[in-house]
Amino acid sequence: MLQERDRPIGVFDSGIGGLTVVQEITRLLPNERIVYFGDTARVPYGTKSKESVIRFSKDNANVLLKYDVKVIVIACNTSTSWALNVLKREYAMPVIGVIEPGSRCAVQTTRKKRVGVIATQSTVASGKYVKTIQRFLKTARVFQKSCPLFVPLVEEGWLDHKVTENVALEYLTDLKKNDIDVLILGCTHYPLLKPVLQKVMGKNVTLVDSATETAREVKSLLERENLLRYSRHPAHHEFLVSDEPEHFRAMAKRFLGHDLPHVRRVDHV
Repeated sequence: MLQERDRPIGVFDSGIGGLTVVQEITRLLPNERIVYFGDTARVPYGTKSKESVIRFSKDNANVLLKYDVKVIVIACNTSTSWALNVLKREYAMPVIGVIEPGSRCAVQTTRKKRVGVIATQSTVASGKYVKTIQRFLKTARVFQKSCPLFVPLVEEGWLDHKVTENVALEYLTDLKKNDIDVLILGCTHYPLLKPVLQKVMGKNVTLVDSATETAREVKSLLERENLLRYSRHPAHHEFLVSDEPEHFRAMAKRFLGHDLPHVRRVDHV
């Protein structure tokens, strides 16, 4: 039985985008072990119903529990929108989502109290960003936009392609008209598009990367609960998927900047 501090951090996502959260956690907490599960058999979640997303999220959490994780990180905005409160109620361990950390940072950053959010259709429909931001700052105005084409563009590798810039212009023009000074990247794929998004929004708009803020939240929690791992042995990470491990492995380099030595397929049950 592992000492509680030595147990890994569990991270799940609907697919591969949650690797941006993994990258930030490993940068901030290099001693921590991570078990990542990507539900690649059922991706994307952004167009699924609330009921399906909750069911899938519970399945994903149950996979991570088999690896004796000490905390569960929902590295998916859609899952966080619909399933965070359910998982917090049903699981004894801490569960962290990506919406509250990003919202808190946006509220601390905005001067105009005008915040933009770009996300999947399901995340926007949930209204969770609006509720969370206004819980922190009642007078904030929140402007949302679903950007469904960004995910396939990232996965195609068109990060600085002219097509991607044109799509960003199409999506973000209305947000620019609303005079926002902060834009939350409300999907874990979107940090890879930071250069083109910044170019389109202009230098006076601050981009908030929820992956970075979530990693800070994980660090704060582990410090508070005395769960930080201290070891002379290097951290070993495990990457699990529900389908197509080789495809996941091939795409992971785009997100992490290095090859994954091994990705294993596992079932939900």
